Amino acid sequence: MAETGHSPARIRALPSWLLGRAAARGHRLVGAALAEVGMRMTHHAVLAAVADMGSLSQAELGRSLGIDPKDMVAILDDLQNDGLVTRTPDTVDRRKNVIALSAGGKRLLLRTEELSRAANDELTAALTPEERTQLVRLLTRIVEPR
Repeated sequence: MAETGHSPARIRALPSWLLGRAAARGHRLVGAALAEVGMRMTHHAVLAAVADMGSLSQAELGRSLGIDPKDMVAILDDLQNDGLVTRTPDTVDRRKNVIALSAGGKRLLLRTEELSRAANDELTAALTPEERTQLVRLLTRIVEPR
């Protein structure tokens, strides 16, 4: 079924509605792709953030992704139990934990990035490469207004 379904034309013409439908479809596609390797989107986001930002405190990681501290603890417990991250006391402030990717986490991140890329390719399949670039540029301007 088309993402727009039987919604009234007035609604289908709203950028906010279209963005919501596109986001929902994107979440379904990426979520299904990541599930192939037993990964959830938030867990993938945490691995990607640690890879991008390097070793950082649990609190900094949660703030950077907008994840509630209690939820971050559960996510990191999952990732640590699966051997994908390490969580060690900070040498400067022992009340903090420093999060780092393990070798297994780095390997899995490469695979989940590949799966995520394929799902995003499916999401934007109706667009030319130039249109995809333009879409990302425009969405970035909406998400991060000046």
